[in-house]
Amino acid sequence: MGKAEAIVERLRAAVASTGGEVGGFAGLYPLDDERLLAATTDGVGTKLMLSRRAGRLFDAGRDLAAHCVNDVLTTGADPLFFLDYVASDSLDLQEVADLVEGAAAVCREAGCAILGGETAELPGIYREGELDFAGTCVGLVRRRDLIDGKRCKPGDVVVGLSSTGLHTNGFTLIRQLMGDGEFDADLLLAPHKLYVDEIRELRAGADVKALAHVTGGGILGNLPRVLPKGVGVDIDWDSWERPAVYRWLKEQGVSEEDQRRVFNVGVGMCAVVPESDAAAGTVIGRLV
Repeated sequence: MGKAEAIVERLRAAVASTGGEVGGFAGLYPLDDERLLAATTDGVGTKLMLSRRAGRLFDAGRDLAAHCVNDVLTTGADPLFFLDYVASDSLDLQEVADLVEGAAAVCREAGCAILGGETAELPGIYREGELDFAGTCVGLVRRRDLIDGKRCKPGDVVVGLSSTGLHTNGFTLIRQLMGDGEFDADLLLAPHKLYVDEIRELRAGADVKALAHVTGGGILGNLPRVLPKGVGVDIDWDSWERPAVYRWLKEQGVSEEDQRRVFNVGVGMCAVVPESDAAAGTVIGRLV
């Protein structure tokens, strides 16, 4: 079990004591008998350090909003609003503006309002030149439209939605590989893909039983989070084409095993559908 999973397990009882429940990618809160709120919080992680070096903080803002909105989408919810938090040892107005404007661009695409946020200067907590950016997204889903994975069963197929590259995970390893030198920002920092339109199109033509946002931990670290106990998955790792950055990782000596464990390897969202709906997209595996 990884550190993040261990923390979740440790805190599960505390969360339950408040009447809440830890979800696969977003927590759910009942508004009434028909509707639930779906909420999630996340950050950009150490990718932000490279984005800052490359002068691409607008794209880092896109990364954050897309990551949070995608998590909400896994429940079947429509995103409603987004809040952000920027912290540094000493805030730079232009950097903050770039981050928030990037997030706003994604929120407009998703039909999601930004209601506000918080900025904080915390010298002594953050070292000089450090910057952090986190956000929260809240969506709404009707119970009849809820996607929770409970109907998944062996024989269902896994449809993969392509990623733009690394998205926002695995950058501690990336920074170790590249050191302090120059780097190909187009290759390494492609913005995190927003899946609103693809998921809506998929749901219009197929019975989507589960959705898994492929983030840290790769496909096998995320898809099982939305499957019933006792249901496994068999992935055909050669069934899709990977972005060029994964060839670069191989050239840097990152093994196939480690790529699958850390990165999305070209699939940023997985959907589970019945075998009868296999024609709805690129099938990358099946449940067993």
